[in-house]
Amino acid sequence: MTKKPQLHLVHGKSYLKAYEDIELLKQGVMRPVRMELEVLKPELYFVQAGVEETIVCFGSARVQEPKEAAKTVAEAKKALSKKPKDKTLQKKLATALGLQRLAKYYDEARQFTKLVVKKGKKRFAVVTGGGPGLMEASNRGAFENGGRSIGLNITLPHEQHPNRYISPNLAFLFHYFAIRKLHLVMRAKAIVVFPGGFGTFDELFEILTLVQTGKKSPIPVILVGRDFWHEVINVKALADYGVISYADVDALNIVDTAEEAWEKIADFYKIK
Repeated sequence: MTKKPQLHLVHGKSYLKAYEDIELLKQGVMRPVRMELEVLKPELYFVQAGVEETIVCFGSARVQEPKEAAKTVAEAKKALSKKPKDKTLQKKLATALGLQRLAKYYDEARQFTKLVVKKGKKRFAVVTGGGPGLMEASNRGAFENGGRSIGLNITLPHEQHPNRYISPNLAFLFHYFAIRKLHLVMRAKAIVVFPGGFGTFDELFEILTLVQTGKKSPIPVILVGRDFWHEVINVKALADYGVISYADVDALNIVDTAEEAWEKIADFYKIK
């Protein structure tokens, strides 16, 4: 039996169906199409999974569990003891010590999402950026207690993989930060922010801007870690300078524990 020729090999790539032409989809002119696909694909999965209300957790990818953080500090000290004048090793130790101070929030993030599942009676799905560190801890607390655990990963220059505590078919990979943020925010009923760096700050202030400008309905915005947040940002100073209102300051709830964070959400939604 004679095999039919593949017509696109005869007539060129123009004969490929447009949705099968990967090279076409990757062209700059097709960016709006790619962005639309990134909007629609997760939407279809969320509808299928019945995801309507979410609690979104932000936080550093660098923060480890306490025992791992202690191990990292010990290794950094050992390396520096051999070359005590090495500036790079000194900075490495300083970084390890700083992250060790934040390691307790791995346990707090894990405990918080356990409370979301248990006390929220699985009403809310937990959403994170899907990476390691405090994102992993937040996914883990939900996953280990039978809740829906969602990870919205993004392609980065340093390769990042989704953590292992994400529910099946609820891990997504994005190319565009804007579309990823759209899915982080659109179903969010509360934002809980653990200590983090530029990425965490970017996400936090984007949410605050959306609420301030009325693009997002008021929701609880909770910062976990009083010492950290009081040291790294001074929102009241912004109000004192007049660039935000004092009402904007009140939009932030700063707490120290998982239980306090959950209580803010339970009070807001009158969950007994």
